[in-house]
Amino acid sequence: MKFALVGVGGAGCRLVDRIMQVEQNSDRSFSGGNVLAYDTDKSIFETLDAVPLDRHVLVGDTHEALGSTGADGDIDQAAAVAQEDRDELHREFDKLDLHEMDAVFVAAGFGGGTGGGVGPVIVEALTAVSELPIYVLGVLPTTAEDATITVNAARSLQSFVTHGDNTLLFDNESWYDEERSLAEQYEELNELLAHRLLAVFAAGERQSADIAENRLDTSDVMRIMETGGVSTLGYAEIAVHNPTTLFQRLRALFYNGEEETTDAIRITQLVKAAANSELTLPCDRTSTERALVVLSGPPHLCSRKGFEKARQWLEQETETVVVLAGDEPRPTADDLRVAVLFSNVTTVPRIEELKESALTAIRDQS
Repeated sequence: MKFALVGVGGAGCRLVDRIMQVEQNSDRSFSGGNVLAYDTDKSIFETLDAVPLDRHVLVGDTHEALGSTGADGDIDQAAAVAQEDRDELHREFDKLDLHEMDAVFVAAGFGGGTGGGVGPVIVEALTAVSELPIYVLGVLPTTAEDATITVNAARSLQSFVTHGDNTLLFDNESWYDEERSLAEQYEELNELLAHRLLAVFAAGERQSADIAENRLDTSDVMRIMETGGVSTLGYAEIAVHNPTTLFQRLRALFYNGEEETTDAIRITQLVKAAANSELTLPCDRTSTERALVVLSGPPHLCSRKGFEKARQWLEQETETVVVLAGDEPRPTADDLRVAVLFSNVTTVPRIEELKESALTAIRDQS
């Protein structure tokens, strides 16, 4: 699939920048440079390496209500400014070749004033001007952050889910190392999320890709994402021996049944490991409406038998009959990777906890 990327706020802009870097380093044609970065604080743009200067959009620079550092966590003020400057925000969309895209990802940190305030306005505006699916890539704050950020996150989550076609979430609380500051970990967390995102949504988009045995079509991904609601990603990988000599390659083409069985078992175990891994948003997998599995690695190791058996296991595990699967051949790879997308998960303790904390904070403020 081809995605336009729109980052909103500091967290969203940094995440989009990292996705573009991973895209470039992996020889993928995921966004093709179709990117915009919106923020109310121009200093954020100085931290971006991959997003071109002409795609930096400063929001509210003529509004006295916003200080030199932007929205400063004021979600209502940021949303009001975005609504007032809506036409200017629209004009920036002309820089995106939306007619060449399959969908748009809008990335934002839900706890920030700009991400939580301007982000939903951007999503709503894109929905108004394009028939493409508008997906949200959202980052939830940690429990250690202050009450304002918690309230912002709960409010913006509701807005994003309402206006977006699907909201893929990453929970900082589940992933960051408490012994280090969150700011010190932004880059590695964004890298982690970027790799998982591309493993699913950029499958088959390598510039020199081989033909997949079970190719995923754009319609397959859209079918999984059309559930709406919130979604999460699982991921696992293992190192493998990839034959390099002609003899080894020929032998791999005509391996015996024992080796085939071994490959099938390995893939089944890898899919189970991905499903049982630390998800980008922890949840009860049985509350999933639909799921998607993507296997990536050397073609001769991508056992069809193992893949089908793993897909059946996932159907039983998630208690859903809508589980689609596809593979991404990487002939020179020395690893096997599996990414699993769980779409519209409804039993998510972290979201319930976030809502309760927000309500408590609101009561304490009143």
